[in-house]
Amino acid sequence: MKRLLIYALLLNFFVACNNDNNNEDGSANEEKTDQVTEKKISKRDYSINKSNSYSNLFLDSAAVEDYIAQNKVNDTISRRMRSFYNARNYQFAWFSTDGPTEEGRSFWNLHEYSTTYKHNNSSDDKKLKKKMDYLLSEESLRVSAGDNSMINTEISVTSHFIEYILENYQKGEIKRKEMERFVPFKKAEAMYLADSLLTKKHKDNKYYADVNPAYGLLKNQLQKYYDITKKGGWPAINSKLKTIKKGTSSPDILAIKKRLEVTGELPAGDTSQLFDEQLENAVKAFQASRGLTPTGVVNASLIKEMNVPALKRVEQLLINMGRMRWMLTPETGNLLLVNIPEFILHVYEGKNEAFRMEVVVGKEGHNTTMFTGNLNQVVFSPYWNVPLNIVKNEILPAMANDPDYLSRNNMEEVPGGEDGLPNIRQLPGPKNSLGKVKFLFPNSFDIYFHDTPAKSLFSSDKRAFSHGCIRLSDPTKMAEYVLRNQPEWTPERIEEAMNSGEEQFVRVKKPIPVLITYYTAWVDENGVLNFRDDIYGHDATLAQKMFTNPL
Repeated sequence: MKRLLIYALLLNFFVACNNDNNNEDGSANEEKTDQVTEKKISKRDYSINKSNSYSNLFLDSAAVEDYIAQNKVNDTISRRMRSFYNARNYQFAWFSTDGPTEEGRSFWNLHEYSTTYKHNNSSDDKKLKKKMDYLLSEESLRVSAGDNSMINTEISVTSHFIEYILENYQKGEIKRKEMERFVPFKKAEAMYLADSLLTKKHKDNKYYADVNPAYGLLKNQLQKYYDITKKGGWPAINSKLKTIKKGTSSPDILAIKKRLEVTGELPAGDTSQLFDEQLENAVKAFQASRGLTPTGVVNASLIKEMNVPALKRVEQLLINMGRMRWMLTPETGNLLLVNIPEFILHVYEGKNEAFRMEVVVGKEGHNTTMFTGNLNQVVFSPYWNVPLNIVKNEILPAMANDPDYLSRNNMEEVPGGEDGLPNIRQLPGPKNSLGKVKFLFPNSFDIYFHDTPAKSLFSSDKRAFSHGCIRLSDPTKMAEYVLRNQPEWTPERIEEAMNSGEEQFVRVKKPIPVLITYYTAWVDENGVLNFRDDIYGHDATLAQKMFTNPL
């Protein structure tokens, strides 16, 4: 025992001396730790400035340090926060001068879903939630880099974002630098950004595309369109062509065939000028992938889609790959997902699509907002409480021209009103603009699903006609589905309630999450790449922020 004690003392003395010899101004272990920590923090990119940055607001680095100290942020989160802001030279990630960025809205949707449906109470921040709800609902918000409240909100969202990544992905699935690219930070040429994404190699052979299938599928298509663009794109089709059908023969048909060969709808090698059945099928496939009715007939809308430049499609793919980073992928339970540019509502049970239906969304100027909600009520035979902006801009001018306008449209004025405007509602019945049923998922945007008497609108390819709410093509099916676990609500009783003429509220026992999204490019369940029009100009806005010379 005595020998062991002496040996231990000698060993300690030797180690201490060795440490002193290796480190004249401190611990060698501390120095090594500092070196490792430094490698885990991105260097500050001073090349980013207001002329080439994604956001036009910048932080002082001291604000981040103050936040870390005041909130006692742990070492793992604080290190990543410093790295995150270094990579973007301390520009805001979630806000610009005109309010929340698209990434700010998208991440907050993820955050809300996580805290609400995954019951992740550790990430629930009621004060931040109240602030974000206000910021996301304000239509004419102006943000200043000198506003301390906004600085705190910006950094708080970043802290929650990093926590979300660490909690929801296994180690190595999202690299630190990958995480920092979730929000763009510096403008670059689209082809340069595409090349950097496609050629990036990881030593551990783990890639984000492996854990986000939707993102991975778009990445594969990005490679295809990157290669097409490098080779010069595709031939332009004569935009003055009139309608062309099967059986026609002309040199223009050969150009159409060459165009469809490039993107794969038609096999290569067809040099005939005849519009044959094979070309008709290829045209139908192209039309379907662009949201057009697959008639197999070449017309102006088809030619317009064919003539979108290949580089523009590369930009579109990059933009939507960014959006795919914020996609909800619930393992279990229901999800009602509306993709605005697609004009489709998807009903998911876990990862499987149960069914889908056509919808009508807000027209330009009355945009349907991207957000997440919680469908918790069905209202049969609803009143339509006319929004004040519609009362002001549409109802009052109509009343001025026609004193009987309200009675003829089954409307009435009721007590209330604001800003000197009357409170007007439309009674239940066949003329009601909400139809026979509406579905509520409370939100600050006053958006909900509803029936409509204007059924003809669902036959249009482009269905942006509403004042912002979402009209359903088959509201009866939706009512039966939402209430399917409440046996007292049989199809017969639902039909009766929809036609009763008396408003009735029914609470959904198990509320269903609703996600309103905006994807203009995605790969569908059949492996087909789809493109849609940028109906609200969100792609154009992002392109100006992301690319140095956007098309």
